[in-house]
Amino acid sequence: MQILVDADACPVKQIIVRLAREYKLPVTMLIDTSHVLDDGYSTVITVDKEADSVDFKLMGLLSREDIVVTQDYGLAAMVIGKGAKAVNQNGLVFTNDNMDKLLMERHISTKVRRGGGRTKGAPKRTKDDDARFEAAFRTLLEESVFRIQEPI
Repeated sequence: MQILVDADACPVKQIIVRLAREYKLPVTMLIDTSHVLDDGYSTVITVDKEADSVDFKLMGLLSREDIVVTQDYGLAAMVIGKGAKAVNQNGLVFTNDNMDKLLMERHISTKVRRGGGRTKGAPKRTKDDDARFEAAFRTLLEESVFRIQEPI
């Protein structure tokens, strides 16, 4: 089991590393060449800046036991399709139950922007967002560690 992070614009990297150390789990941060990252704990993989390069590399590393942190709905859909867990930076755990709605909302927003319209941007990040992420991420870690340790 490992933690894979779509780390280019991830605001919760420090929380991820702190909890990964606590649970003694490996972390792989994936970034493109326009970013630099060294947190002293994670393995950092840098890929080219082509569209979806991080997503493709992450999917190549993914196994069913892994947890992925991403704000990309498309990547999250592929992750849960492979049976792994995915969570966003605000603590939303992606599931089969919420993925269709999220992808439809993304599609509609894209159509509006392509048509010259504007969509509402993300609100400013708060400490409450960090707390929600930490709680959801800890729950995923505990469920995953328990599942792996469960006798067959």
